[in-house]
Amino acid sequence: MTHPSFLPGFEPFDIPVEEGVAIHGVAAGNGPPVLLLHGHPQTLSTWHAVAPRLVEAGYRVVATDLRGYGDSSRPPGGEQHINYSKRLMARDQMAVMQALGHSRFAVVGHDRGGRVAHRMALDYPDAVERLVVLDIAPTATMYARTDREFATRYFWWFFFIQPAPLPERLIEGDPEAFLRMHLQAQSRTSGVPSEPLIQEYLRCYRRPGTVHAICEDYRAAAGIDLEHDAADNAARVQAPLLVLWGRDSVVGKLYDVLDTWREKALEVRGHAVSGGHTLQEESPGETAEALLGFLPRPR
Repeated sequence: MTHPSFLPGFEPFDIPVEEGVAIHGVAAGNGPPVLLLHGHPQTLSTWHAVAPRLVEAGYRVVATDLRGYGDSSRPPGGEQHINYSKRLMARDQMAVMQALGHSRFAVVGHDRGGRVAHRMALDYPDAVERLVVLDIAPTATMYARTDREFATRYFWWFFFIQPAPLPERLIEGDPEAFLRMHLQAQSRTSGVPSEPLIQEYLRCYRRPGTVHAICEDYRAAAGIDLEHDAADNAARVQAPLLVLWGRDSVVGKLYDVLDTWREKALEVRGHAVSGGHTLQEESPGETAEALLGFLPRPR
């Protein structure tokens, strides 16, 4: 389970969302509910420096491990990798928030979590009050504009999607080396993530089935998710959208990030934050300040 030292005072939970699948998470605070969704290769512990700030400011904060990650379940991928489609991953998170008694809430998603949050806003517009995505452009946009530079910098998008078990066997040959390389490539801030946090991510990365689940997540993104996106091409996110990206991140260098999201949402604002890809770890104060200026104010 999540190491308590990263989010002290948060209560853990495991909520069944379908037969054989449970989502692990933690929650704390009172006030307007905010759901925090991590990316790859992180877990909910990535919010260790942001979540407490939100609680102190008067919010009810829920942070979860996406299916396949952290301490949540790792179901089989299924036909067309459907069980790791962002649609099903979004449904997981809706089930969690409903089980906790929250029918309307804000969602903050980093990396893969941002892609799940985007799908949540499209599929559940009455539930998602505000949406925040951290350091991503829309999935369909990134694939459509793929060039040599993107494919080089984001090589794992094309490595993970190779047929099983090729990427799984190569990564599982030395998961620590792969994880450390990946984390080092994401951060532009010395000492981030900390060694204890790396060890927490490594604990989860080593859990049986994790690497396969991660590959299934990316396989779904390159297939069934693009089909869902194409079917919803005319749809726009109805909730106000805040987009944050790293001043030194690859996404910020390759895209006009705000313009990519203005193609997908009706009301978009945002700006760059100091650091690289992992804003919540590299610049937690700046990231939290931006969130607090955007989220519904506590009464």
